[in-house]
Amino acid sequence: MPTKEDLKTLVDSAFNFTGDSIVLGTAKLGDEILENTLVRIPLKTFNRHGLIAGATGTGKTKTLQNIAEKLSSHGVPTLLMDIKGDLSGISQAGTSNPKIEERHAKIGMPWQAKGFPTELLSISGEKGVRLRATISEFGPVLLSKILEINDTQSGVLSLIFKYCDDNKLPLLDIKDLRKICQYIQTDEGKDEVEKNYGLVSPASVGAILRNLLEIEQQGADVFFGERSFDVNDLLRRDTNGNGYCNILRLADLQSKPKLFSTFMLCLLAEIYATFPERGDMDKPQLCIFIDEAHLIFNEASKALLDQITTIVKLIRSKGVGLFFITQDPTDVPEDVLGQLGMKMQHALRAFTEKDRKAIKTVAENFPPSDFYKTSDLLTALGIGEALVTVLNEKGIPTPLVHTYLTAPQSRMDIISPAEMDALVNQSQLVRIYNEEMDRESAFEILTKKLEAHEQAAKEEAEAKAEAKEEKKASNEPSTVEKVLNNSVTKIVIREVARGLLGVLGIKSGTRKKSNGWF
Repeated sequence: MPTKEDLKTLVDSAFNFTGDSIVLGTAKLGDEILENTLVRIPLKTFNRHGLIAGATGTGKTKTLQNIAEKLSSHGVPTLLMDIKGDLSGISQAGTSNPKIEERHAKIGMPWQAKGFPTELLSISGEKGVRLRATISEFGPVLLSKILEINDTQSGVLSLIFKYCDDNKLPLLDIKDLRKICQYIQTDEGKDEVEKNYGLVSPASVGAILRNLLEIEQQGADVFFGERSFDVNDLLRRDTNGNGYCNILRLADLQSKPKLFSTFMLCLLAEIYATFPERGDMDKPQLCIFIDEAHLIFNEASKALLDQITTIVKLIRSKGVGLFFITQDPTDVPEDVLGQLGMKMQHALRAFTEKDRKAIKTVAENFPPSDFYKTSDLLTALGIGEALVTVLNEKGIPTPLVHTYLTAPQSRMDIISPAEMDALVNQSQLVRIYNEEMDRESAFEILTKKLEAHEQAAKEEAEAKAEAKEEKKASNEPSTVEKVLNNSVTKIVIREVARGLLGVLGIKSGTRKKSNGWF
């Protein structure tokens, strides 16, 4: 039976990296903690992505915080999705207590309180730097996936983007896209578009408008617009060379998974399009931690999942690492799960038959171990403990190790409103991105065009009415004609005529008779 000396030898050999690395904790076998048998992650493989999983209350968020701190100390900036609102404490130095001191004494490492440079970000009404993107930056392909429209409707959307590009109509926010959809359904817009670009189905335009309304109701109208966020601002370091911990506050978006998925896909696509190719680096240039990852995958359409999977596969070449944090590893699609080089599994609960089957599946996804019965250990892990396997510097998975994790150096709690205000007030990015902008775009241009068209139509109608009145006036009968056309006048004239004819008839008849006509 393998002994703790065997495990110590294995860990010292497997986790002895030549390049920079961060320490997760020390190895543990059964109830015994092996002091100074350190489990590490090489910085070089952080762009190979990772998974942090475990049941509620097992320490996933603190593990995330711990890793982000260590990356910051090595000059690597991070982007942290803060769904529960408890990551902001990373900006403040922590406070020692007997449990922390005891834990680090067992690990064999000193503990030191430290705060880290922090930037608060928001895509909604939360305090912090406002993250926005324009409709144009999304483009028709990505927007079609988010709106979940079919190929025919996607073709119409591409036509709309082409029309706007050709006619210098900036698509900045949702009201711009809605206005152009409404415009091409008017007689003027329909004729103009169909003449130059082809037929547009009213049903397709209607579908686009309906699906646009759905994401707008989840808050997308706040996200789409200017000023667009430059993803290069996520790569900042402070004057001491520590990487910024960019915390995206999403506590108010748990009920809006589609907006969260929309934002994540946009962000990853923008990073992939903007960052240069880096290949394998000594350390990543950015690491992104997505807490409560099931919010992305559970509500995403197949097209959206395919797009996310593609970006996960490709983005590592940009020097970016993605880490998904969730309760159950099965929350992450298999195509994505297969791309994750680092796996940290906290305890799972086995309350039902379904839970036990899931635990068996999770255990089979880890490398075989001579030291642990993985399926049993998964339900026996304590708080602040995890099963860990990572990729070594050659890209080979390390042996599975039961790891007793270090404690975060920063505050393991939320910050006060006053501390939050201080962070926001001292932020340089807030002054840049929180400025309200609404420059002239498709909405204003088309509104003016329609108003001008309506005004011209109104003036034309008024001119026609005036001409009709003038024509009517020119065709009016004179006073004499009016008198002659009067019915009473007609009777009088008729009777006078009859009288005259009668007189003439008598005289004529007298002559005829006298001349022998009768």
